[in-house]
Amino acid sequence: MTTADLDGWIEQLKRCEYLNEAEVKQLCDRARELLVDESNVQPVSAPVTIAGDIHGQFYDLLELLNTGGPLPDVQYLFMGDFVDRGFNSVETFLLLLTLKVRWPDRVTLIRGNHESRQITQVYGFYDECLRKYGNANVWRYCTEVFDFLSLGSLIDGKAFCVHGGLSPSINALDQIRAIDRKQEVPHDGAMCDLLWSDPEHVPGWNMSPRGAGYLFGADIVAQFNHVNGLQLIARAHQLVMEGYKNMFNDTLVTVWSAPNYCYRCGNVAAILTLDDKLGRSFNVFNAAPQDARSATLKKPAPEYFL
Repeated sequence: MTTADLDGWIEQLKRCEYLNEAEVKQLCDRARELLVDESNVQPVSAPVTIAGDIHGQFYDLLELLNTGGPLPDVQYLFMGDFVDRGFNSVETFLLLLTLKVRWPDRVTLIRGNHESRQITQVYGFYDECLRKYGNANVWRYCTEVFDFLSLGSLIDGKAFCVHGGLSPSINALDQIRAIDRKQEVPHDGAMCDLLWSDPEHVPGWNMSPRGAGYLFGADIVAQFNHVNGLQLIARAHQLVMEGYKNMFNDTLVTVWSAPNYCYRCGNVAAILTLDDKLGRSFNVFNAAPQDARSATLKKPAPEYFL
């Protein structure tokens, strides 16, 4: 696989034309070779632009990249939930994976709760692969890649990025580094919590209405940040109508990058840029205009606001 091949695939995918099955296998094999060497908490140097959930909203991913600026000039960190719910999970994930393979040091992909075999069989990605390829092979190749994605990222030792949130089993980042991540997302335990938990204005730990992970309060964040020498936790996982939401005296931020979520929520989206001194700036963007979308909108994937 040459640089020219990758550049060709990027252009093809940006036209929302998906790769053939043999090309997907080649891409996924190469991506796994790269990802296996990355840490559970992958170190990243600022400046970096951080994105939240995308959920197969391919044309909105193109808006995000236009808003944030071109690769490799801009370094990107995507905090998971690349697939499900939107109409173009295949093209979305394959484009992100091709960008990762093309510029491995400029793209960081971490795992969301939807990067899971079980979840994708319910919320759209599996069915989309069957519809577009006529079999489940591409879904299988992609879900094997999911198992190799990092569980978090640490920017300049000071900002921790994770899809969902914290876990009562985890006090120190070294405990995350010790997890065997190369598996399907478990139903409970530390790895599950990192992908499913949510911050809330509650004391300590509380049960999550999602049925997985926990709700955690400002005291938990303050303790975790203190123990690990952090200034900020950045996470995704929850729809925010304004695109981003600061909590707990700006020690935690939720970033949401799927505008007009499920093509009906009416929200804006955001990306967060940390400069070389970890100064924060948000770029808010709207859904791609209708005339930029070649795919006709069909019935959205099943309801899921757990």
